[in-house]
Amino acid sequence: MTAASQQALEGLRDPRTLEWYVIPLLALVFYVYAREIARARRTRSWGAVFAGVTLFGMDFVNESINGWILNLTHRSALWTAPGKTALRTMVGWNIEIMFMFALAGLVFFYTLSPNPKARILGLPDRWFWAIAYSAFCVVVELVLNAGGLLVWEYPFWGRSFGGVWLIFLFGYFHFYVATILVLGMRSMRARVVTVASIYGVAVMMNVIGMGALGWKY
Repeated sequence: MTAASQQALEGLRDPRTLEWYVIPLLALVFYVYAREIARARRTRSWGAVFAGVTLFGMDFVNESINGWILNLTHRSALWTAPGKTALRTMVGWNIEIMFMFALAGLVFFYTLSPNPKARILGLPDRWFWAIAYSAFCVVVELVLNAGGLLVWEYPFWGRSFGGVWLIFLFGYFHFYVATILVLGMRSMRARVVTVASIYGVAVMMNVIGMGALGWKY
């Protein structure tokens, strides 16, 4: 395995690395979702909550796939986050990233126009913002990579023209596509089944990978 992979595996899911700042961040995430759930109960509009859990669920799936890549190649995941963290949950995921993605779907939802026919630069509003936020996330990744906080091992996933497009499409854009599709569903049942399926895939991958196969990622 690469040095970054070995470093990321050190202290993996070790509670002794925890820092006190995790507690107020966790409280903040709980507060935001409690407010959104209270609002949804009052208005019977659950869009914000579904946007939040959908986007986070897609990230959970992505990180699970990333862990599988590490174990199948015995070399490296597509992305590795070996730097200092209060808790490294997977080789490319940590508690700080998780808190961010827990709120990212809500940010996306509240950026959208209440008018479903709204357009920006000729694109439907929600698709414009999906592209914009995905591009912004890629820029953030480039900065994190330059600072050594996010490591890319494979040449097809990185700073090359093709690599940047792969990060855009498979690192972020499909998160927003899934969120848009869930928001577009008319029935609560369809939304619940879809979100449950996303989390089901992630959980099953980890049950098989960590549980049955004994992989570490």
